[in-house]
Amino acid sequence: MAVVLVEPAGAGNVGGVARAIANFGGEPLRLELRLVAPRCDHRGEEARRMAVRAGALLEQARLFGSLAEALADCGRVVATSGRGEGEPLAPLPPDAALGWLTEAPPAHRSAVVFGREDRGLSRDELLQAGRVLRIETGPEYGSLNLAQAAAVVLQRLRVQATGPAPAPRNPPLQPEPARRHGLEDLLADAEALLLETGFLHPHTAHARMARVRGLLQRGQIDDSEVALLRGMVRQLRWASRRLPPGGHSP
Repeated sequence: MAVVLVEPAGAGNVGGVARAIANFGGEPLRLELRLVAPRCDHRGEEARRMAVRAGALLEQARLFGSLAEALADCGRVVATSGRGEGEPLAPLPPDAALGWLTEAPPAHRSAVVFGREDRGLSRDELLQAGRVLRIETGPEYGSLNLAQAAAVVLQRLRVQATGPAPAPRNPPLQPEPARRHGLEDLLADAEALLLETGFLHPHTAHARMARVRGLLQRGQIDDSEVALLRGMVRQLRWASRRLPPGGHSP
């Protein structure tokens, strides 16, 4: 399971998250650290000092240029947010969101995502998750340090992963959500088609495709459904290019 930090600015925070991973990330979780465009030296002295004996995790951290790249091989994704209202997905308490994460079969990679220290995750980034998690705090001061938030979430994740197995569901569990890279390719193909056919316009395409992304995320479609939809989009794109001017077949 991946622990993803998006554009972390504080080396001490990265070191603190590495220490939390060492504290709570042993079997059966097997947590790994992924960093998206870090704005600090994650292998420097400050990070190592906060990591204490988790320096190896800093050395092994994988770097990515975007959140989509970091999540490309993941199916179930939980994003963290401190805002609570106005999110594309209704925030859940930690145990509810993390319970869904730990239900994934061992062969399916999952991820938990933490945002920037100063402004968290954007709406577009939250739309790349299947669940949004919010840590409840006291009303006087609701802001948590990144490393503190990670420690809380990873401790609850460990409790979920090592607790009693959940009772079988009725009806049976749905297939696993599609891996992110397939969903992103589908959305890119669909946007290109809709721009070509005039359904989307460049100045509004981003906002309208965000709604499509949210719809697909709420539906939690699987890999086979992504392949079906992408095949339909590609066939429609091929057919639209064969139409003569005016849009009518001869």
